[in-house]
Formats: sequence, C-alpha cells, structure tokens
Amino acid sequence: MDVVITGIGLVSALGTLDCSWKRLLSGESGIRQHQPFIELERRPLALIGTKPTDLITLIRQVLADALQDANLTLPLPDCGIVIGSSRGFQANLELLAREGRGKKEEGSSATDSVTDVTDVRKKEEGRRKKEEGRGEKEEEREFSMPNAQCPMPNSQFVNFLPHMGAIAAARAIGSMGPVLAPMAACATGIWSIARAVDLIRTGECQRAIAGAVEAPITPLTLAGFSRMGALANTGCYPFDENREGFVLGEGGALFVLESAELARRRGAKIYGRVSGLGLTNDACHANAPDLGGESAIAAVNQCLKRSNLAAIDIDFIHAHGTATELNDRHEALLIEKLFHPGVAVSSTKGATGHTLGASGALGVAFCLMSIKYQMLPPCVGMKKPGFELDFVRCARSAIVRNAVCLSFGFGGQNAAIVLSGDR
Repeated sequence: MDVVITGIGLVSALGTLDCSWKRLLSGESGIRQHQPFIELERRPLALIGTKPTDLITLIRQVLADALQDANLTLPLPDCGIVIGSSRGFQANLELLAREGRGKKEEGSSATDSVTDVTDVRKKEEGRRKKEEGRGEKEEEREFSMPNAQCPMPNSQFVNFLPHMGAIAAARAIGSMGPVLAPMAACATGIWSIARAVDLIRTGECQRAIAGAVEAPITPLTLAGFSRMGALANTGCYPFDENREGFVLGEGGALFVLESAELARRRGAKIYGRVSGLGLTNDACHANAPDLGGESAIAAVNQCLKRSNLAAIDIDFIHAHGTATELNDRHEALLIEKLFHPGVAVSSTKGATGHTLGASGALGVAFCLMSIKYQMLPPCVGMKKPGFELDFVRCARSAIVRNAVCLSFGFGGQNAAIVLSGDR
C-alpha cells in the first residue's frame, strides 16, 4: 500500500515551512549568539524566538499548520498520532526542580534566622540519634522525608511525562485512534514516521499525523553536551574540514500521512510518498557510532530494498551532518561506500541548528520541498569541504525524483527513509 504525505507543518529558527525553505535556499542561518541562562556562558544557538520556547507551544503550532496545509477539518476521530521527542518536557521538569529547590532553601533560611544555639544542639542530637539507629519512629520519619519534600505536586509531574505531547495533539484533533510517542535519540523523527506508515499499512488507520518536535534549550542539556565537548563555539559547519561540533536548535515538523487511496479520493495535494524505511541499531556504544558502519549500512540497504530502488536511483541525500568529528567522518564514509559519486549531499543543520529528535523530521520536510520545487538546499556553514562528496554549496536546480534522509542517534540508532515523487 502506498503511503503519501499530504500536509506539512514545520517551525525552525528560520521560521515556518515556506519561510524556512526560502531562507535556506538563500544560504541564511538561524544560528545566533545567545545566553538564555545567566549561569551558563554565551554560545551559538538556533532559537525560534529571543528566549527558549516550550514543547506544547511548538506542537500546537506545527499541528495547526500541518492540518491547514492538508486541508483537513476537525474532529478527526480515527486519525493516528505518532509524535516523538528525545528531550520531551525536560525543560519543564528542570524548572519545577529549580522552583522546588528554591522554596526549600527559602524555608531553611527563614528557620535559621530565628534559631538559637539550643535549637542547633537539639537538631544535632536528633540527627546523631538517627544516624545511630535509635528510635524506630525516628528512622521511619527520616526514611519518608524525600517524599514529604518532593518539590512538585503529582498533578504537575504527570503533565510532563514523555508521551503527553502526543496525547495533547490527540485531544486537540479529537482523535480516539492509536497514540504513540517514540524516543530514539536523534533518529526519533524518522522512527515516528516509520511507525505511522506501519499503522496505515496494517489497516489500523487510514490517516496519521507523525513527526517530532523538540525544545531542547535547557541548562542540563547545554551543560551535558558541553561537558562532552560536542558543542561548537562559533557556529555549525557540517562536513567542513574545520568543523567544531553541533549547535543546539529548537523546532519540529509534523506530517499528515494517508493511504494513497484516501488522499486521491478526497482530492488532496500530495508532496510525495514514503517509498522505504530502514531502522537498525549498532548495539555498540552509548554516544559514538560504530566506525565499521555495518549496522548503519544495513539500515540504508533495508531502505533501498523496500523502496525497490538501487543506489543509482537516488538523486539527493539529506545527511544527518551534525558537524561533529566522528559523525561526519562516519557518514561520509558510508555515503562514499553505498552511493554513486555524483549524488548530491547536503546537511541543513548549519541553518537550523541540531534539533536532536526533530532533526530527521525537518530533513524529511526539506526533502519533500526539494521534490516539489526541484531544488537542492545548500550545506549552510560549509567553507572548506573535508570530504570528497558532491556537496551542495549553493542552492541548485536539479531533477529530484527520489531523496534519502539519514539520521544517526546516540545509542547507535540508525534511520533512513526514501521519499519519492507521486506516481
């Protein structure tokens, strides 16, 4: 069964779908220097606005745009939902934790200001008794304190579980169909589309909304990637000889996927069809790719085989292209090994930043725009290519019948998708 894409909603540091596409073709970048958190140093980021946004705001925006683009009206009770995110509501949970910690510290300060020496001695004596195990009641009270001091009410915590973004989308469109919320690191976007294709091909639903959305600009995320040495200091330069690392970005893309029969029956415009998918895992390392590349190669070969296409049939590769030392080298070797020398290659992360779990979804959207307009987007940020591939240095006109989008995530997650023009 053919599964086609009839609607796209996208937002990135470059803007919405049409704005992002136009600015991308012009070689513009949405990366700027920012310091959203006073405790962390200023660094390049790809923010949508002037300060970090939140996940639900992004989901609502791209969902509304996708539905409008597909010319659908609500409710959609039988529509499947597959919306992934690698970071989910981490920003909200970090904020709740900081607020809880602040309240606890305020309470401690107020108590200390009226505490005399006698009170201090009593506290010390009580603490010593607990440490010595004296008094069963004291032990029980001490053991229960972490729950008593939980910094967030249960109702707030539940609202920020990883699947709640997908649930919110289902509520917004009135769907009572299947709701999935994949998490597969930076491969999340393509994994989400794959699951939606499965829902349609197995007959669970004829239509699904799928993709990934990410609001990853948080103190913990920035500090963690900084400690790993993965973040760039000046900008994102995919496949460049002097690449520094990636730049975190916000954004997301959601797609309306339908059976070709349903789409044609209702006269919907069609961006393209999902020809094939390949999903594998290295089972090798927590945050580095298997440089042998066997599992990643298997994902691409799966994808081509299921598309009934050969490598020579691919006109454009939207690479993962994070601008990190290992990923770009690993990916360039894979492309050299599997595809013909003249295939056009680009990474758009120099323009949008690395949106983590949403990056594959953005890549799919740009592949579909390439097919629609027969234009290839440039590898923004590249100054001096570090590999001998046909990188798109400036936007170029080309015949684009079949495009491959690649994603490689932490934990060895490999995802490949072939998108083709409607036949």
